[in-house]
Formats: sequence, structure tokens, C-alpha cells
Amino acid sequence: MKTIVPVVTAVVLVLALVSASAAPNKRHTKAATAAQPQIACTVVGCIPVQRGCHPEMGYTPGGTPTGFDVVVCPNYTLYGNHR
Repeated sequence: MKTIVPVVTAVVLVLALVSASAAPNKRHTKAATAAQPQIACTVVGCIPVQRGCHPEMGYTPGGTPTGFDVVVCPNYTLYGNHR
């Protein structure tokens, strides 16, 4: 009787380890990340660019670069002049 308990314990342990290793591995998929908006650093500060618009280099009316961005949309321009 004394030898049966360790043998049964060993068999149960082996079966538990075999069944755990035979379990299918679950793959973790990465969550889709949302697209980050573009940022335009204009004369009023750095702001996110609206959908459908894009940042471009800003110019003075005389044509000199200002060093700031302007937001160019299909029908209008925000925060300055562009070429």
C-alpha cells in the first residue's frame, strides 16, 4: 500500500504535465492601432490637422518662408499663406 501512493501520484503528475503541454498554444494578436493625426506647428501653436487637410510650409505675402506651418484644405488655408 505504501508503494502504490507514490506510483499513483507520479502517474497523475505525468498525465497532468502531458495534457498541459499538448494543449494548443494561443496566439496573441496585436490590436489595430488608430492612425495618429498629423501635427502642424503654426503661428498659434502646434495643432492637429483636420481630416482632408495637410500641413505645408508657410510663407509671408512677399514669399519669404516664415518657419511655421499652414494648414491647407481643399477650399481654404488656415494660419498663413502657402505657395
